[in-house]
Amino acid sequence: MSELFDPKRWKPSPLLPRSSAQDGSLVFVVAVLCFLACLTALGALAANRAAHGWTSQLTGSATVVVRAQGSETPDAAAGRAAETLAGVSGVSEARALEKEKAEALLEPWLGHDALLDDLPIPRLVAVDLDPKTPARAKALDAALKAAGIDATVDDHSLWIADIERSAGIARWSALAVFLLIASAAGAVIAFATRAAMAAHRETIEVLHLSGAQADFVVKLFQSRFARAAALAGLFGAAGAAIIGALARLAGGGQGLTPVLPVAWIDLLAVLPTPLLAALVAAIAARLAAHGLIGELA
Repeated sequence: MSELFDPKRWKPSPLLPRSSAQDGSLVFVVAVLCFLACLTALGALAANRAAHGWTSQLTGSATVVVRAQGSETPDAAAGRAAETLAGVSGVSEARALEKEKAEALLEPWLGHDALLDDLPIPRLVAVDLDPKTPARAKALDAALKAAGIDATVDDHSLWIADIERSAGIARWSALAVFLLIASAAGAVIAFATRAAMAAHRETIEVLHLSGAQADFVVKLFQSRFARAAALAGLFGAAGAAIIGALARLAGGGQGLTPVLPVAWIDLLAVLPTPLLAALVAAIAARLAAHGLIGELA
C-alpha cells in the first residue's frame, strides 16, 4: 500500500485545470485585439509627429507673392522685396525665387503647355522667420507697402489651422479606436470567464457549499484570465513592434513614409500592453465571476 501512495510525493491537483481548449482561442483573440490597439497607438504617434513637423516648418516661414509695377521687371521687383524684407525685425533670411521655380509651382495646376513666356507669372519671395521672435504678417506687409511694392504676404496661418485640426481629429480618432478595442477585449474576456465558470459550475458549487469565500473563488478565475491576457498582450505587442520596426527600417530616416514618420522611440509605447491587457482581463473576470456566484447564492 505504501508503494502506491507516498505522502511525501503527493501534491494536490489545482482546483482549476492549468489549461483548457478555450485558452488557446482566448489568447489568440486577445492577442489580435492587442495587436490592433498597438498599431493604432503607433499610427497616432506617427501622425502627431508629422503634424508637428509640418506645423513647425510652416510657422518658421512665409511666402510673398510680388507683382511688378510699371516698367519694373518681375525679377527686379522680387529682388527689391527680398532686400526690404531682409531688414525687418524677426526675419532671418529673405530670398527671391527664380522664374523657373515659380513655373514649377504653377505647372501642376496649369500644365506645362500653358506656361507661356509672355504669361505674367508673379515672382515669389521665400522668407525664413526667426524661430524665437518671428515677424508677423502685418509687419511684413507694412514694410512692403512702405517700400512701394505690390505684394501679398502668406504666413501659412490657414494651412497651420487645418493641420492642427487634422492632428486633433487623428488623436481623438485613435483614442476612440483604442477604447473600442479595449472594450471588445474586455467583453471577450468576460464571455470566456462566464463560459469557463459554467464549465466548472460543479467545482464552484462544491467550494461554495464547503464554505469557501466568494473572493477566493473569484481570485481563481481572475488570476487565470489575467495571466492569459498578459500572455496575449505580450504576443500582440511584439507583433506590433515588429511591424513598426519593419516600417522604420523600410523607410529609412523618415519611416515608411514622410506622411507617417515612425521613430524608434515609438516602439516603447507597446511596452505597457501586457499589463493593461492583464488589468482589463482581471476587472472583466472579477465582474463576471461575482455575477455568476451571486446567481448561485
